[in-house]
Amino acid sequence: MDQIKVGKFIAACRKEQGMTQANLAEKLGISDRAISKWETGKSMPDTGIMLELCEHLKINVNELLSGEKIMAELYDKRAEENLLEMRRQVEEKNRQLLRTEYLVSFPTVIAGVFMCFVASYLEMPVWLRVALIAVAAVMVFVVAFIAVGIEQKAGYYECQECHHKHIPTYWQTNLAMHVGRTRYMKCPVCGKWSWQKKVLTKEE
Repeated sequence: MDQIKVGKFIAACRKEQGMTQANLAEKLGISDRAISKWETGKSMPDTGIMLELCEHLKINVNELLSGEKIMAELYDKRAEENLLEMRRQVEEKNRQLLRTEYLVSFPTVIAGVFMCFVASYLEMPVWLRVALIAVAAVMVFVVAFIAVGIEQKAGYYECQECHHKHIPTYWQTNLAMHVGRTRYMKCPVCGKWSWQKKVLTKEE
């Protein structure tokens, strides 16, 4: 979707309602800087605030996402297009998060293994050997926690019994047995344990 077009539309609708950026920001409980970013096309309103924003601007979500008023006969078609575009953007955001997980994890693991190799095979004082191994262990441990947090936020886990897709808590994700990004967890809906696979969206 065209963020510049959407931003200009938000600005026009705000002015139609006789509101300044500060007025609208106060109604939404956010900063007027966020409104400015929307209206200049630098960012989009978060999905959690879209309905309230539309209510204040006297428009609907499909019009907001389209960046224009929609005639009744085109409404269903435009709604479907907007939903598909939102799904595409969510999938891409989750893919980027999972790529970030790899970019964070792999170099750290390689560096940790290299440090342990150096500590094991090169001549050096005992204290330096212990320090290198300790630093490598702490580094890998910390990055592992960060990587799990990234994975947990990207998409959903799908129960293999009832196919419900959900986002577990950080600690449920962290403590679960796993093979790659498939984790053995309890489904919050059917209550059964299964190897739950990572999926990018809730839709099929």
